Amino acid sequence: MFYFSTILRLILIVFPLVSYIKTQKTVTQYETKAPTICVVLLARNKEHTLPYFLTLFERLEYPKNRMSLFMRSDHNVDKTIVILEEWLAHKQQEYHSCNVKLDKQSPKYYPGDVYGTEWNEERFNNIIQMKEEALSFARQTWADYIWFLDMDVFITKSDTLHVLVKEEKAIVAPMLISLDTYSNFWGGMTEDYWYKRTYEYLPIFYRWMRGCFFVPMVHSCVLVDLRRVDSDVLTFSPNDVSGYDGPIDDIITFAISARNAGIDMYVCNSEVYGFMTPRLEDQELELDYENLISIKLEVLVDHPPLPVSRLLIKYVPPLPKKDKVGFDEIYLINLARRPERRERMYRNFDELGLDVKLYDGIDGKQLNASYLEQLGVKQFSDFQNPWAWSKTNLTFGEIGCTLSHYYIWQDIVRNGYEKVVVFEDDVRFQPNFRQKLQHMIHQADSLVDWDYIYLGRRMVLQFDEVWVENSDSLVHVVQSHGTHGYVINQQGAKKLLDSKPFEHLLVVDDYIAVMSNTHPTIEWLRGFPNRTLKAISVSPLLVYQTHFEGNEGYISDTQ
Repeated sequence: MFYFSTILRLILIVFPLVSYIKTQKTVTQYETKAPTICVVLLARNKEHTLPYFLTLFERLEYPKNRMSLFMRSDHNVDKTIVILEEWLAHKQQEYHSCNVKLDKQSPKYYPGDVYGTEWNEERFNNIIQMKEEALSFARQTWADYIWFLDMDVFITKSDTLHVLVKEEKAIVAPMLISLDTYSNFWGGMTEDYWYKRTYEYLPIFYRWMRGCFFVPMVHSCVLVDLRRVDSDVLTFSPNDVSGYDGPIDDIITFAISARNAGIDMYVCNSEVYGFMTPRLEDQELELDYENLISIKLEVLVDHPPLPVSRLLIKYVPPLPKKDKVGFDEIYLINLARRPERRERMYRNFDELGLDVKLYDGIDGKQLNASYLEQLGVKQFSDFQNPWAWSKTNLTFGEIGCTLSHYYIWQDIVRNGYEKVVVFEDDVRFQPNFRQKLQHMIHQADSLVDWDYIYLGRRMVLQFDEVWVENSDSLVHVVQSHGTHGYVINQQGAKKLLDSKPFEHLLVVDDYIAVMSNTHPTIEWLRGFPNRTLKAISVSPLLVYQTHFEGNEGYISDTQ
């Protein structure tokens, strides 16, 4: 009996185990490996971008043993090669293979290259040669794909490679966000092969329409399917493109070789895949450092800050020392229940080197009628929201916003500040903000009598505005809305307080327009007879709101 019981127990154990093993074999025998990808990494003078680029690159969700690296660097004036060597020493064993040439003996500059950024014929020929070598290497090693990836591109969506492969396009690129309206694709191309802006460009760039779109040019982050028969004729060499009479330019030549072969290029914008710094041409290398700061600020609008690994953090320069850029104070208005906005703005100020004073804004959710009655707040009897179709009362959120600015004006007068900057917590800074702010205020102080300067705004009526005489950065304003960023002086704050806005309360945007005598509503103008606020605006604007009504991520604390 004992013998039978033991045999039965063994059967009960072994049978499920064998069944499980068979099931696992059934599941895995049909699985395929990820396609092999040869990644082409070329770098010159990228010490400042490499810590961020390499950190994000190594975090890509793609099997590293299916990736081979083709890496080249030469003509550097910085620590580009030092960083690459250290990263490779710690990481290259994780990849299938690494074909690396880091030339420390090459001259720091190409002939005639003053700044280290010029795209002359010799540099183009060198780039073309390296990319042609990469193509040959990928083909000879039977790579399924080749991925040309500039080392000032920051892929923040870690599954980007998987997404691109699934698109099953011969040539495809993820759309990358940069500064202004620059990106890694062209909407059109002229007959002589140069960039052409088309109607479709901005809707794709701003992601008003989403998907994958046929375009004549993609660059900087391009995945090519080498399994396609026609891919064999793709080239960067002008001499290898029949009938080509265009410039010596790697990306243009490649685009024309694709077009001649009937291979379409696509850019995809279904997701935000990453960011890139704009290309420098005959500009000082220091501008690229400034552009990196601007990109880091742009990333913060909707994403966490660019990460840096422990290995590479030592190559990131320290944050700038903070100051007030010549102003008596810089205020940030933030609601206590919006810590995520406050944290984002603090990161912006860290990068810009701005010493800012936090002001806890008045939260409309904590206001009530009895408290406003104690303050003596009375809504303007003829108030009508200019953005509504019918007459509406001020919301508690709008009142809270107005009170926040009012109390800051009081603080300015109480402390005797001559001029200050005021920011709300939903601000997006334009490139080179700090330098442009200093330039603007120097012109304002020397060229015009002013009380209030818009740093950001929305024009209600589209009129041509008159430039301040002898200025290249200031205009006299027509009616505008927006208090997300402005400069105000002692005299301006006194004027706004002396007109007793609590007695005829308006939305703060409208009150500024009324006091500067630019508001079109006559009844409101009559309510404030001393309309002497001298308002001007910087042009182009230095700040914008991060989101507008209807945008993804838009949150209003005034509605």
